[in-house]
Amino acid sequence: MCSLKCCSLRAFFLLVLCRSVQVSEAEGKGEILPPTIQNIIKGYNKYLRPFFDNGPVSVGMSLDIASIDTISEINMDYTATIFLRQRWTDERLCFDGNKSLSLDGRLVEMLWVPDTFIVDSKKSFLHDITVENRLIRIYPNGTVLYAIRITTTVACSMDLTKYPMDKQTCTLQLESWGYNINDVMFYWTRGNDSVRGLDTLQLAQYTVEDHFTSVSEAVYETGRYPKLVFHFELKRNILYFILETYVPSILLVVLSWVSFWISQSSVPARICIGVTTVLTMTTLMMGARTSLPNANCFIKAIDVYLGICFSFIFGALLEYAVAHFCALHRPSSKEIPKDEDEGTEEERNGVLAAVANSCSASDNTNKIDSDKGSKTSINGKKDRNKHGGCSSPMSIMKSLFCIFDCFHVKNPYHIDNYARFSFPLSFIIINVFYWVYYLYF
Repeated sequence: MCSLKCCSLRAFFLLVLCRSVQVSEAEGKGEILPPTIQNIIKGYNKYLRPFFDNGPVSVGMSLDIASIDTISEINMDYTATIFLRQRWTDERLCFDGNKSLSLDGRLVEMLWVPDTFIVDSKKSFLHDITVENRLIRIYPNGTVLYAIRITTTVACSMDLTKYPMDKQTCTLQLESWGYNINDVMFYWTRGNDSVRGLDTLQLAQYTVEDHFTSVSEAVYETGRYPKLVFHFELKRNILYFILETYVPSILLVVLSWVSFWISQSSVPARICIGVTTVLTMTTLMMGARTSLPNANCFIKAIDVYLGICFSFIFGALLEYAVAHFCALHRPSSKEIPKDEDEGTEEERNGVLAAVANSCSASDNTNKIDSDKGSKTSINGKKDRNKHGGCSSPMSIMKSLFCIFDCFHVKNPYHIDNYARFSFPLSFIIINVFYWVYYLYF
């Protein structure tokens, strides 16, 4: 019995003590909490925007770009971590004093905040380590500062026709989801200076050349909505691609020219160089395309250059095939009779002489006809003019023989001599046109 009484007395005293502590804490909070917090708790309606019946509420925004993690040409997007700050005035949050109140970020659930979203965002998340990265600050005049730290992946349309000498312009668009321009107005707090962090940003393949801000409106079926756009221009660093792709491809082309100085009788050596350079160039072309989208609409600058190099390498292999074929079908110098060249020359002269004789014979007949009388003189002149044109077929025949003679390979070993000069010269000329076009146009 005594033990039961002692237990009941202890429980009673503990209950009285807890009640007294709760009363004292509630009274202390009532004395410490400012009127603003009391209004938020008691009479604030977070479902109604500020100035509900007095025009739109103006929301100013600013950004800090913490990092741009990845820029993907395959997915055509970029991933960035940003600090988004929004300012607006809520007349229901005015309080007496000259100092601002920094509140816990979880209190944002009790306040009205703009329904801002990133237009082209594929996925985004709010950082929550160690707590949700939110900031709420209320000023005596009712101005609210709301800042969050988010990481977002945003789509960016890219034109890769000049890759890797390209420039890409990406955007970050902020819009209001449900409030139109009659309810909310967006503006940049400091114009182009509202976005910071890009000047000190270090990217792997790009350099930020320019950035600026703009204000516009998004028009949908449901109405016109406020929109802020941040534009930034990225220029790709070409040095990596010069060392990784362009220099190896140039060296492969030069290596294919080594076969021009190897004897045509060394078939294994020349075939080995030609096939090896072709296969190596094919592997290099496949490796250069792994990090790029397989889109048929993009014929990139690097594809054009690799195609040029592959054409020269394959042309060097074909050059040996032609030279070797001509050498096999050409008899040796000892077997060639001296009268053979003279015979071909006489045959050519005989054809020209036959053409000339036919023209002279026609001229003689025209002269005989002209002597028969004055009646037929006019017709004789016309015929003479007709046959006098035989000189033009003779000149055409001579030019054709000259052209055929140029293509006639008298000595197949001279093909390598021509290739030693023509291949490097044409490759240099094409390179000049290539770099001038893609760098300056």
